[in-house]
Amino acid sequence: MLTTRFAPSPTGRLHRGHAFSALTAWRAARDAGGRFLLRIEDIDPTRCRPEFEAGILEDLSWLGIDWDGPVRRQSDHLDDYAAVVTRLRERGLLYRCFRTRKEVMDAIGDAPHGPVEAARPGPHPAEEEARLLDEGRPYAWRLSLDQAREALGDAAWDALSFTEEGRGSDGEHGRIRARPETAGDVVLARKDAGAAYHLAVTHDDALHGVTHVIRGQDLFEATHVQRLIQALMGWPEPVYRHHELLTGPDGRRYAKRDRSVTLAELRAGGMTAAELREQLGL
Repeated sequence: MLTTRFAPSPTGRLHRGHAFSALTAWRAARDAGGRFLLRIEDIDPTRCRPEFEAGILEDLSWLGIDWDGPVRRQSDHLDDYAAVVTRLRERGLLYRCFRTRKEVMDAIGDAPHGPVEAARPGPHPAEEEARLLDEGRPYAWRLSLDQAREALGDAAWDALSFTEEGRGSDGEHGRIRARPETAGDVVLARKDAGAAYHLAVTHDDALHGVTHVIRGQDLFEATHVQRLIQALMGWPEPVYRHHELLTGPDGRRYAKRDRSVTLAELRAGGMTAAELREQLGL
């Protein structure tokens, strides 16, 4: 059964871009007689707020979107993600990284061989790691691309790919070879914040049988590393459909950080859901 999902983070109110993405995924499921799931990705406790989650539910209901089954809140399932981290650690696929984001970015800028190599800082020497642990320094768990390739084997690594029914950021379409090396050794968990985005999203998509991931082109590059995680964990491969991003009159894409006009503001200004859907071409 075709199954899609909408998975916003409650870090602000929804805008036109969110509405387009949610309606696109919802209609794909409903037209196919499939399932549409709602997931709240609230694993970042510093930015996610209950009032924004309530606003998401209000906005989706206003748009006429319904969903199957209960809403999944990632913050309620941190133990599930921790279990995946443990499995990856036991297989030697993760390493502790005590470097700050600034230190990693500075290394990227100074790298003689380009950013890909610098984005793979590698584990600390054993003595240094022991000292940093004793000092109680915060750290992240990074996925080692070297160990991941060894675990899969060269043939499986070279064959790693995904199906794109939409368009990637550079027009990619069809069967696409996954290039997780472009992301470097990504962070999959932190000592103080549990799971990171890539791990949580792939876990939940597999758990709920999501067959089609429909989302904006801004997340196309994330697909490369997410396919690697799926392969390492033996999780099924969904079909991907990345859609173009909506832009405002100034040509800039709608984004929370730019304080784009929210659906709540449009509603307060008298716009109806039907008018918005027509405006969005839906």
